[in-house]
Formats: sequence, structure tokens, C-alpha cells
Amino acid sequence: MSTPDNNIFPIHDKLLDRNSKELLLKQRAKVLWFTGLSGSGKSTIAIEVERELYARKHLTKVLDGDNVRMGINNNLGFSEVDRNENIRRIAEVAKLFVDGGVVTICSFVSPSEELRSLARSIIGKEDFIEIYVDTPIEVCETRDVKGLYAKARRGEIKDFTGVSAPFEKPLQAEITLHAGNMSVADCVNVVLDNILPKISNLKTG
Repeated sequence: MSTPDNNIFPIHDKLLDRNSKELLLKQRAKVLWFTGLSGSGKSTIAIEVERELYARKHLTKVLDGDNVRMGINNNLGFSEVDRNENIRRIAEVAKLFVDGGVVTICSFVSPSEELRSLARSIIGKEDFIEIYVDTPIEVCETRDVKGLYAKARRGEIKDFTGVSAPFEKPLQAEITLHAGNMSVADCVNVVLDNILPKISNLKTG
């Protein structure tokens, strides 16, 4: 009996390569991986970064926890196994966008070093820029418009990161934003200062 792998025939060698698409878009594709506690400001900063990149004529795609959970990962829960699969799928999708020349902005709690390392390994370390939005949990709770922290503290949400489940501070982050005492605009500017040289440095030779 044949295995599924025996019936897969990759066609990568027949497709337009990534460099051709980057030349068309006049940009170098990267993944900006925002990580941090719920309420840290990840999504807000990611959205503003996309707007600023768009204003500079860069093609981008934002992948965020809520929109991904409503679509490609709507069959996953919040068990450890499902969270791992959630990040694995997101990383694979992000890699596809990068192969298409698109600057891909991911905003996910991704609470463990193991999960972030998994994403980095799938996407490729040369294309992966980890951005740690370092916001104290006390500040995150004041921003909790969804009431998730309150529910977690009442025991209504199990394994909630920062309350009943740990968040491991990143060891490999290329950029750290101390968003508890920085404005969104200042955070965005730090990100842009770091990434614009990386995505605009397109060699045509």
C-alpha cells in the first residue's frame, strides 16, 4: 500500500521563482513575527506597520490570531497540541506568502520559545524577524477590551497565557518593543527603522 507521500509530485521547478516576484514588487520579502501577551499591542502595532509600509509602496499581508482562527484554523481549539498546530500552519502559510514576494506580518501570542523556534525553522531564519512586544501584564489587563483576563482569573478560561499558562520571554528576538511606556507611533518607527533596509535592499544583479 502506497503512502500519501508517494503520490505527491512537487512542481517548484516549473514555477516562477521568488526572486522574479520580488523584482516585480521591488521589495525583498520577510516575515515580521510579533509575539507578546494578549493586550500587549501586537495587533495594533502590526496594523500600523502595514499602513506605513503600504504608504511606501510595499505589498504586505497581515496574519492575526483572530482572522486565522476564523478561517484556516477554525477547527483548532486551545489545547497544547492544537496551539502547536495553529503556529505550524501559520508558519507554513507565511512561508507561501514570502515565496510570493510578500512582506508578511504575523501577530500571535506564540508563548513558548519552542513554538517561535518552530516558526523560524519553517519560514527560514534568514526571512524571519521576531518582534517581541514587551508589555507588563498589568498594562495588558487595563487594555483588555474582550474581558479575557477577567474571565481567566475567574477560572472561566483555562490555560490562559500570563494567568494560568506561562509566557516565555523570547531569547532570539531581533527587535524588542517596550510598549508599556512607548507610544504606538514610536513602536512603529522602531520597527520601520529596523526592517526597511532589509526589505528595500533588492539586488538585481
